[in-house]
Amino acid sequence: MTQPPKGARRSYGAKAAPYAHPSPTTTLERARSVVPRWFPSPTTTLERPRSAPYFFLLPAAVLFALFFALPIGYAVWLSLHKVEVKGLGLGKGAKSEVWAGLENYTSALTDSELAASALRVLGYGAVVVPVMLGLALFFALLLDSERVRARSFARLAIFLPYAVPGVIAAVLWGFLYLPDVSPFHFVLDKLGLPQPDLMDGGPLYLAMSNIAVWGGTGFNMIVIYTALRSLPAEVYEAAKLDGCSELQIALRVKIPMVVPSLVLTFFFSIIATLQVFNEPTTLKPLTNGIPSTWSPLMKVYNDAFTGGNIHAASATAVVLALATFVLSFALLRISNRRTTQGASR
Repeated sequence: MTQPPKGARRSYGAKAAPYAHPSPTTTLERARSVVPRWFPSPTTTLERPRSAPYFFLLPAAVLFALFFALPIGYAVWLSLHKVEVKGLGLGKGAKSEVWAGLENYTSALTDSELAASALRVLGYGAVVVPVMLGLALFFALLLDSERVRARSFARLAIFLPYAVPGVIAAVLWGFLYLPDVSPFHFVLDKLGLPQPDLMDGGPLYLAMSNIAVWGGTGFNMIVIYTALRSLPAEVYEAAKLDGCSELQIALRVKIPMVVPSLVLTFFFSIIATLQVFNEPTTLKPLTNGIPSTWSPLMKVYNDAFTGGNIHAASATAVVLALATFVLSFALLRISNRRTTQGASR
């Protein structure tokens, strides 16, 4: 049988026509014929989601306007008005709400009771803030150490008082302070030791400060501890190779690197101190040493719901809000300036 020459193609039946590659135009037309007409074009797909973020922000914006912006605006409006009484104040139309301008703000800034309550709160904060942040930093550094055992239980035990509502915590500690029902006074009496009165005078500041420290240390500890856990392990290993002890690592490495967290907890503590209300209000029925205007917020509550002067109370509330904002903004600027100077060095 004769073999075909080397390199020649074998033919089986009819000769097939050579394959012709389709042009780009033909391929595009075929693709368009397959795709349904209702399928959106790329331009429409890119333009349509532009409004989607606003729909996601709409619920938060509505809640912010209803429960934050609107009450603030209403408080400002009330602070600029006052009630004018005609004659004996009897009959229809005897009392009317008129424009007062800055009269309520002038009265609030010159009120001696508001100044006294602000001084009391400053003394209260001078005890609470350093002690609470110092304990929070100590516990966070202690839990971050490798030698600590039962870390999860200790972290939960320290944080647990923060979950107790402030009113319940004040009632609990209030009964522990009362001489007639306190187990501490019973033990001191059996031992023949003096029994201090923590519900009057100077010890009252320590009693209320203890409630705030007991309840707020856990939250601040969690914030600082989270910042410590996010630090890279290579920094600790380098410090150990240089011969640093655990104490030196804590003082020279960990604390400088968690300064932003310390600043954040400091701001939270300052704001909470200026807004103290639950502790003195709850302890007030248990002692005669707490006046109804012990704190600025108690002064606002007393003017609004006891004295019936909602306009003066609104002006005082606006003044407190502005003071809190100015103080927080000033402290934040000072902190950012020091951080920027430290980074530039």
